[in-house]
Amino acid sequence: MKLKKGVLIVLDGIDGTGKTTQAKRLLAELGKRGVDAVYFREPSDSRWGLAIKSKAATGRSISPEEELELFQKDRQENVEKNLKPALKEKKVVILDRYYFSTIAYQGARGIDTETIKLQNESFAVEPELVFILDIPPQKGLDRIAASREKMDPHFEREDYLCKVREIFRKFEGHNIHHIDASRPEDAVYEEIEKIVFDFLQALISNSPF
Repeated sequence: MKLKKGVLIVLDGIDGTGKTTQAKRLLAELGKRGVDAVYFREPSDSRWGLAIKSKAATGRSISPEEELELFQKDRQENVEKNLKPALKEKKVVILDRYYFSTIAYQGARGIDTETIKLQNESFAVEPELVFILDIPPQKGLDRIAASREKMDPHFEREDYLCKVREIFRKFEGHNIHHIDASRPEDAVYEEIEKIVFDFLQALISNSPF
């Protein structure tokens, strides 16, 4: 099935919401239905993204401003190298985290959220659909603890995630959908899938879903 244009779908939210699980389920379903789709995540594997991951893994503290700069340089490369080319080829691009995370996480560290938003919107591709997955921070942390051995001491703290969550919950717009991610995985996915395929229906140039 060919789309009339490329479509950028973002899944975002605090740690432990199940973003990656939902993104990969959606990718698999799009493939089954004959839609050309790709998956990317942020931070990416650019040198900027790897620097972010390295600092997080070692627990090294950096200033909010340095952290913001790394995320935005990584995003600029991801937009130019991955997102724009895939969208030009009329693919569905599923993105696991985007500048909404930067606004929320670095905003919770004291940087003005409107400044972050304007800086990112000056170069970032606007997504057609944004799913903000919402969950109480402690429940998200419990999920993380159950799925891996080591927690990230920098980002995965309940007090910090409470602030991050409040910023995420303030996002609004015609393309933004807030999803209750505290429900079972299948229920969350079914809601996301319905919204996505209802949206794509109008962009299919041959047979409908």
